[in-house]
Amino acid sequence: MENLQKQSEPIGNNLLRALRADDWEILHPGLEQWWASAGTLLHEPGDTVRFAYFPCGSALVSYLVVLSDGRAIETALIGREGAVGGIVSQGRLPAYARAEVQLGGVFFRIDLHHLEEAKLRSFTLHHLFARYADCLMAQVFQSVACSAAHSIEQRTARWLVAATERTGAQELGVTQEQLATMLGVGRSYLSRVIRDLRQRGVIETRRARLAVSNPVGLRSLACECNAAVTRHFNDVLQGVYPAENGVAGSPSVPFRKAQ
Repeated sequence: MENLQKQSEPIGNNLLRALRADDWEILHPGLEQWWASAGTLLHEPGDTVRFAYFPCGSALVSYLVVLSDGRAIETALIGREGAVGGIVSQGRLPAYARAEVQLGGVFFRIDLHHLEEAKLRSFTLHHLFARYADCLMAQVFQSVACSAAHSIEQRTARWLVAATERTGAQELGVTQEQLATMLGVGRSYLSRVIRDLRQRGVIETRRARLAVSNPVGLRSLACECNAAVTRHFNDVLQGVYPAENGVAGSPSVPFRKAQ
């Protein structure tokens, strides 16, 4: 893609924005813009991973572990701060978890062959993605601890805080049933939690959507897990995790719809 973007221009993904100008010049010829709707599966367990995806703007992806009874439990949430796919691994390895688009939008994606070639050409590019992998692993570790130690109300508030921070949007196109499945709890149990959060005035419920009406109040009800992940991002990759009220720009070049 000729003249895709200048390094100084907003491109909607903070991890790409963190690249040095010379690393961007190496990477961007292999990038293509791509659009996906909510529910799009980027890969299933056992699939050969062919692409790395960089969510832009309000696009949001979940890593989900699929259990034998068919339930898919979320272990990590990826937005404009990061990437999904073979960022660190060499070659097209089989996927362990499902990667599913939760909130649709624009992505950059790159074939893993092009990505590996780019990392071989630049140690700093390779190093940046290795640092991001450390941040993603920290999120998975924290998710395990959160599921074991915190209440459903705390975990629900934490998920909503994390989702709004990553997307920059206060209204999320997710149903209570979807959220219950991702958190691994019963639909009726989550409905009581959502009702309580609504009565506290921190969220509003709309058709197939949840809206945060009081971010400060919601944050006070969440466990410390999202804040811990944010601190680690800021220690390892300062400026990549979205700052409060900070919205990365959306890509301005044409994109093609997912096939």
